[in-house]
Amino acid sequence: MAIVEWTAIGAKLISLQLGVTDNLIVEAPATIDKLGIDCPLGWPIEFVDFVSSHNDLDSKGHEVDGGMGWRRRLSFRETDRAVRERTGRWPLSVATDRLGLTAMRCAGLLRRLERSGVQVDRSGIGSVVEVYPGATLRLWGFDTTGYRSSKEARKRLLSEILDQAKWLDVVQFAPLMIKSCDAFDAVIASLSSRAVTLGLYEPPTGSQLRQARVEGWIALPTGKIQELVSPTSC
Repeated sequence: MAIVEWTAIGAKLISLQLGVTDNLIVEAPATIDKLGIDCPLGWPIEFVDFVSSHNDLDSKGHEVDGGMGWRRRLSFRETDRAVRERTGRWPLSVATDRLGLTAMRCAGLLRRLERSGVQVDRSGIGSVVEVYPGATLRLWGFDTTGYRSSKEARKRLLSEILDQAKWLDVVQFAPLMIKSCDAFDAVIASLSSRAVTLGLYEPPTGSQLRQARVEGWIALPTGKIQELVSPTSC
């Protein structure tokens, strides 16, 4: 979990932790403007309907053809298709990949946040938003090749980010960002949340909103990283 403090002229990474408990995450919204979570906030509606129908032995259920097109439609959310259209890459499937285990933890976390009084709208309206650090970096124009697996790649990428965002102070936690890809992504998730707060992202369209409120919506940034701090946006 990364916490960034913003001013009109810059930003400072004031906290960066690994192994964070759900309790700490639930407490965070009391002191922050936006909580960016790098995890699907829901499952594809069609996938959930299919599983529910398949488990009802007395139901004739939905049409099941088993073909690749049908499987792909059930595997991905509307937001995943939007990400694919904009970036050329499919996100991991929450329905068919191990990512589902993380999403189960996230589902419990969202429920605890709601019980604590936090407004949770899976489309990104309110205090919580779904983010995608790798795609965010690529859309900001950075080369993300190997950064998840290589310390040297993270060191290079961090240098490029700081060259573009000279207002960003991460010096205290730079070694941890280079050492851990999860710590690195946590910081990018926080920057993504800032973009959403400023309206520098693509929200779901009117026709996508219903699904987004059930399945979740990945907030992809618009513009450049430099726009996160400017006299007109702060």
